[in-house]
Amino acid sequence: MTRAIVVGVDGSAESLAAADWAAHEAVLRGVPLRVVHAWLWQPLDVPVVQDRETQAESANAVLREAVTRVAGRYPELALTSEVVQDTAVAALLREAEDSGMLVLGSRGHGALVGFLLGSYGQQVIAASARPVVSVRAGDGQELRPAGGEVVMGQQGTPRDSDAVVGFAFEAAAARGAALRAVRAWSLPPIYAYSPGSMRLADEAGGLEPFERKALAEALAPWRERFPDVPVTEHVEIGSAGQVLLSALSDAQLLVVGRRVRRGPVGTRIGSVAHAALHHAPCPVAVVPHD
Repeated sequence: MTRAIVVGVDGSAESLAAADWAAHEAVLRGVPLRVVHAWLWQPLDVPVVQDRETQAESANAVLREAVTRVAGRYPELALTSEVVQDTAVAALLREAEDSGMLVLGSRGHGALVGFLLGSYGQQVIAASARPVVSVRAGDGQELRPAGGEVVMGQQGTPRDSDAVVGFAFEAAAARGAALRAVRAWSLPPIYAYSPGSMRLADEAGGLEPFERKALAEALAPWRERFPDVPVTEHVEIGSAGQVLLSALSDAQLLVVGRRVRRGPVGTRIGSVAHAALHHAPCPVAVVPHD
């Protein structure tokens, strides 16, 4: 990855942790960092307690705090910053288009988890064309350049998961870390597999060997490209979300794919990404499928 890493900040502890993580990641990968804060003057639509000049200075202060923080910690880092005058979702999605990844702060665990600027973060994760990394306040404090694992959830065919696998290998290589590739499977209803897939499973010696073969095939081209990354192939029966979360004891980053589903309440992320974002004890990278 040679494109800049972009981090969105809003002055919260979570977004400052995201800035720390993004700066460290940019140094590891040898790429620039861009820090942005979205601010839009809307005097006709939003109750205003400050004039425009005061609000603009507050927006600039948010940006300065984050920039001063990361520049002091990483003086070698190529760094740019900007207050983007647009709504948060529009600004962050536009910034993501030209980036290698977008990094956002995340507020806590559980069913009522919030993201940077309230629910905006989840909207960005669901719609972004680039990987989005979610970082909580505690996640940015332990930035290990080596050791630990990058854990990746692999699903579907090699073509389905190629972007996810590639991102995970790149992250592991940048850290000098091992990669744990996790593929969860479950016993399907009698009609869930097509005759063709059942024939392939029979040829592989059963459903679990079939799943192991599918994981190995997805990893093969990336193992050749990154021969120095140690890889553990982890195939386990069970719910994909639960299997992934149980594999995070030594994880410094979790990488999952994103399946977007549009429903009556708007765009939603898939169930595995949803579980990871709510419950993983480490930063989570959500990589969109092509």
